[in-house]
Amino acid sequence: MPSERSKLELDSERMRELGYRTVDALVDWLGDDSQSLVRRATPEEIAARIARAPTNKGEPFEELLEGLFRDVLPYSSRTGHPRYFAFVPSAGTWPGALGDFVASACNVYAGSWMESAGPTQLELELLGWFKDWVGYPAEAAGSLVTGGSAANLTALACARETLIGSMSDDLVIYLSDQAHSSLARAARTLGFRPDQVRVLPVGEDLRLKPATLAAAIAADEAGGRRPFLAVANAGATSAGAIDPLVPLASMCRERGVWLHVDAAYGGFAVLTERGRAALEGIGLADSITLDPHKWLYQSYECGCLLVRDGRALRHAFEISSDYLRDADAAHVEVNFADLGLQLTRTTRAFKLWLSLRTFGLDAFRASIDRCLDLAALARERIEASEQLELAAPASLGVVCFRRRPVAGEDEESLTDGLVAALEQSGVGFISSTRVHGRPALRLCILNHTSSAEDVEQVIAFLESAEPVTAQAGYDPHADMGDCLPVFARLEAPEAELLVTLSSELRAMAGDTIVARWDTGRDLYVLEEGAVDVVIDGDVVSTLRAGEFFGEIAALEWGAGYARSRIATVVARQDVRLRVLEPKSLVRLLDAFPRLEREIRRKAYDRLGQLE
Repeated sequence: MPSERSKLELDSERMRELGYRTVDALVDWLGDDSQSLVRRATPEEIAARIARAPTNKGEPFEELLEGLFRDVLPYSSRTGHPRYFAFVPSAGTWPGALGDFVASACNVYAGSWMESAGPTQLELELLGWFKDWVGYPAEAAGSLVTGGSAANLTALACARETLIGSMSDDLVIYLSDQAHSSLARAARTLGFRPDQVRVLPVGEDLRLKPATLAAAIAADEAGGRRPFLAVANAGATSAGAIDPLVPLASMCRERGVWLHVDAAYGGFAVLTERGRAALEGIGLADSITLDPHKWLYQSYECGCLLVRDGRALRHAFEISSDYLRDADAAHVEVNFADLGLQLTRTTRAFKLWLSLRTFGLDAFRASIDRCLDLAALARERIEASEQLELAAPASLGVVCFRRRPVAGEDEESLTDGLVAALEQSGVGFISSTRVHGRPALRLCILNHTSSAEDVEQVIAFLESAEPVTAQAGYDPHADMGDCLPVFARLEAPEAELLVTLSSELRAMAGDTIVARWDTGRDLYVLEEGAVDVVIDGDVVSTLRAGEFFGEIAALEWGAGYARSRIATVVARQDVRLRVLEPKSLVRLLDAFPRLEREIRRKAYDRLGQLE
């Protein structure tokens, strides 16, 4: 009896036909500059276009492909467009895309050596190149993962398993308030409570000072806690800041603290002379997150984790199971399933290998240098403008700036309005961020196809465009500035809710109300008396009735974590205070957004002053 052919199988000629048709559609799509950079739609609009259940008999592939390019792809951002400067652009390469196509078509399983000796060795070759670029020893190990978020999670798990073992309530992680949100998500996933993550303030240059980290570690050690991991930025996503890696590494080594460098954004800039100088010391870290879909111009998904002690990575994740005994690696073999979270994993090495070998390293170096040059050009252009001003030092292709408000303009509305106006114009696309609490326009130049003309066109538009959003409504307290503290000019409903949600606290002259690096998150409002704010024995300010303190730690940073107390507060005289616990503060601010705006503004002002 002849075997029946699978209903999911196509003959060779049909496979070629569909492949050619798909490639033709892709080349046309990628070369079509008339498409919007970002095209928005409501859920109802998209559902009306594509909501349809599969049929029992199937449909022609050609019609479905046409629908994909007509109804789906137009409603996604074109991150490879030369004037896409928002978030983190991703301009891939065609050899890389073909590498992904090969890996998917062949359905490569790259978890064990037994089943994928070739793909495994190819990934090991790539990791060897990466180790050499960052200055890691041959015995280091690593893995290609889905992205920077997965790499950060894997790094934290590896560090804990290596230094501690099982989870412990006294462990403490340290990172700056410029750290990527994935680190907060990783800490929460691994079971770290809010009081086990110290979010530390940065300096005016947005870099974590070694002295700040040292003081926080010393305070935790004195309190009987165990500092075990610190995270340094090698190109923070918000503004591109690079922490001082050499002194941070030295300090962590002396104290037995694992140093993880999050270089997802900026790490591969080490291929260039400028990038290597800016990232000096990256090879001293215990682990490094890299992200080839940024400076190596790969398509999603493609991240990387490197660990200096390769044995630590294997020890953290290797698990033997009876049903996998046939695939257990010999001593000289590598199973990538033993080096991370995924058992079933495809290869991400094909696209990288094809890209790097096709174009050569000089082409990638030139592309990175091109982006750095364009960022320098943008910085100079902004500095020369009468309407614009830099918000932070330009770093690794990220340029944060503002347009100076004219009389009556609200800075927040102006920033949002300019971002929206640029998007609607079709000229380009950028995003915004906050620098020291103030809104800022953010230009991320990471696209190897962007030109000086593209940068100039976007900056010129932002320099003169009319914001498309309405100006903020008049605030009856705005003209009072800081003449009268916010809690001394509450309206009746605000004052009533404050009393309802808070408790009273009295302290005598000389009492310490808040200690620096404490994990508490209460907000304090002074009703009577005065307090001194003290750092390193120096009184940096005195607060009186109607003023508040503790807001820096009270306001959430992300994933339930908050900044640590950055100063000690001592009663200068007998005081009476209202104390708001975090949940009560959230209720108050939800009810009265004006208070939230003023408290947040004051928090960032104080952070800037204390830095």
